[in-house]
Amino acid sequence: MNKIYSTRRNFLKTTGLAGVGLMLGFSGFGKDVAVKKLAAGPLLDLEINPFILIKTDGSITLINPRPDMGQGSTQAAPSLIAEELEVRLEQVTLIQSDGRDKYGSQQSGGSSTVRELWTPLRQAGAAAKEMMTEVAAQRWNVAVTDCYAREGKIWLKNSDKSFSYGDLVEDASKLPVPSNPVLKDPKDFKILGKYNKRLDVPSRVTGQAVYGIDIELPGMVYACILHAPMIHGKVVSIDDTEAKKIPGVLEVVKTQRPMPHRRADAVAVIASNFWAAQKGRRALNVTWDNGDLEKTLSTDAYFAACYEAAKKEGINYEAKGDFKAKYNTAKDKLAAIYETPFLAHAPIEPECAVVHVRDDGFVDVWAHVQGPDGALQEVSRILDVPTDKIKINVPLLGGSFGRKAYHDYLNEACLLSKALKKPVKVLWTREDDISQGPYRPGMLSAVQGFVKNGKIAGYHHHAIGESILGQVFQGLSPDEADPWLSGEISTENSKYNFPVSKVSWTNVKTDIPIVWWRSVYASNFGWGQECFIDELALLAKKDPLQARLDIISDERYRNVLNVLAAKAGYAEKLPEGWGRGIAVFASFGSISAAAITVSKQGAGVKIEKVVSVIDCGYYVNPDNVKAQTEGNIIMGITAAVKPGITFSNGVCNQSNFHDYQIMRFTESPKMDIHIIDSGAAPGGVGEPGLPPIAPALGNAIFAATGVRVRKLPVDLDNLV
Repeated sequence: MNKIYSTRRNFLKTTGLAGVGLMLGFSGFGKDVAVKKLAAGPLLDLEINPFILIKTDGSITLINPRPDMGQGSTQAAPSLIAEELEVRLEQVTLIQSDGRDKYGSQQSGGSSTVRELWTPLRQAGAAAKEMMTEVAAQRWNVAVTDCYAREGKIWLKNSDKSFSYGDLVEDASKLPVPSNPVLKDPKDFKILGKYNKRLDVPSRVTGQAVYGIDIELPGMVYACILHAPMIHGKVVSIDDTEAKKIPGVLEVVKTQRPMPHRRADAVAVIASNFWAAQKGRRALNVTWDNGDLEKTLSTDAYFAACYEAAKKEGINYEAKGDFKAKYNTAKDKLAAIYETPFLAHAPIEPECAVVHVRDDGFVDVWAHVQGPDGALQEVSRILDVPTDKIKINVPLLGGSFGRKAYHDYLNEACLLSKALKKPVKVLWTREDDISQGPYRPGMLSAVQGFVKNGKIAGYHHHAIGESILGQVFQGLSPDEADPWLSGEISTENSKYNFPVSKVSWTNVKTDIPIVWWRSVYASNFGWGQECFIDELALLAKKDPLQARLDIISDERYRNVLNVLAAKAGYAEKLPEGWGRGIAVFASFGSISAAAITVSKQGAGVKIEKVVSVIDCGYYVNPDNVKAQTEGNIIMGITAAVKPGITFSNGVCNQSNFHDYQIMRFTESPKMDIHIIDSGAAPGGVGEPGLPPIAPALGNAIFAATGVRVRKLPVDLDNLV
């Protein structure tokens, strides 16, 4: 059972959560429960993961363990509790967790929020409801079955009698917590799976919501940091004469950018306001020692090494039969290489953090991180301060896509506050964000396959490139196939029943910093896998849809493909010069498929329509599923047709939205999104809709033009 701690901390004490009440919650696995009666007066910080606080005034507070970066955790978490507790969404108040161990995993990423909280939060709500019901039944001297919950009250059947939760909570806190509370049958859901308004939207659109970029503290100074153009360059000399002449500039400090795998030199201009700090940075004259970075920070050199690796055997990850022998003797066979570029995350809100290393040894942090638990450990490591002396505050994130799980900007703020002995706000510019990384790694899919008797009979996927596990976490041995990467293209994930198959891997290292990007490796390898399946279908003289159905027995996958075919009008004949392509890929517990229709336009094509089908099992709000899928479609097309990140002579060639383009509203195609209610366990929705987009587009281009594209990005205006 989770222990309850009574360490006093301001973040709860100042929220007004006081009064006698009931606090309970379940562990991250939904098994253990803790309950505590709260005395009147200032609330003590009681750590539990996750937990509900119900006070004598009937108010309900949830500690939300997953930061909201646009994916909707601020609606999903209270929905799970409100459903079982029988209260309206607006009756639940949220407080963001602060990284303590007892809240369990607090990382928003991997489309994990609903997947991992679906059972624990519902159990917490159901337990609280059962305890309230038992107290009410005792007071009325009736059976528990004679009572029911509705909108924060327990009612007596066939009467107008009721008690509010506030009336019952003090006595309820004395009861043992149900070890196995009864959860509602999904057919009885009133909130989950239904359209509900996002209650946080008004504050976001009116500017009342607090994002990381909004944080300001008394006595705070601003830091604008000059990073080496070659990222890992070392400072040789600093001439800050002109910078210090700018009004508002206070001082210039040599500092560092601590990344997970290495540290880089940097120079910070400290000022009373951001604009002065930025002008001061522009006025700096810094000499850098770049070593061999002109060679090692080169996308051309990196991809050249990847193509060389494609000529050799990779490290085996998975094998079914002797693929090499079967391939060598096969009559009808193909081999190809598919390439995806490096990509920036480009969240609309650039990276920023405010840190105050106080004189009393405590550290206060305000940072829009994806996981307060990871941030807590990082701050502790960087400053050599115990975690119990660090307070992490997480405001809303204005986008992230994996970037804000990489805490270099937070580490910079920590080092500067420690040196300056005052609160420091580090704010990256758009140019910093795009030119400094980290990025989605560029990757190759070297694929081979053969067909027999009209079916795809063998398939080998050789994944080639830099490893996030290896570079960021330094957790990959030289003779090990990257399990994170290889798992994405395993036959267990794809459900393709190839008679003979193989998955292999080669690590090609680079000094270009990388990290997760929306849908991680699925965005790289869905491209190669699903385009090559179409190539093999053509070799087998089979329709691409039927070729897939021939080698898939999993009913959920088959259903996704069949629904896609129906919704996209797959059997309908298209006008002359039009083409339709399909793709399917599974990631983060969900299965997603896309059909894209294009029309020939001169030497290129125009995307006419995108149909997307997703089976994500149980979900919270269909409107949010569709919104996330729309975002995936836009981001997936952007990644396929807009220029990626390139490095020449050690320097990133892109710096802002003028040369690192994002798809605009006027470029967006028609989108038709369908959700399959499969009744399966909850899967993710923030990422799975993206991987099928690029390959569906590639297959559509081939269907319309006969041009097979194997390298992204593709120029839609010039395919000849």
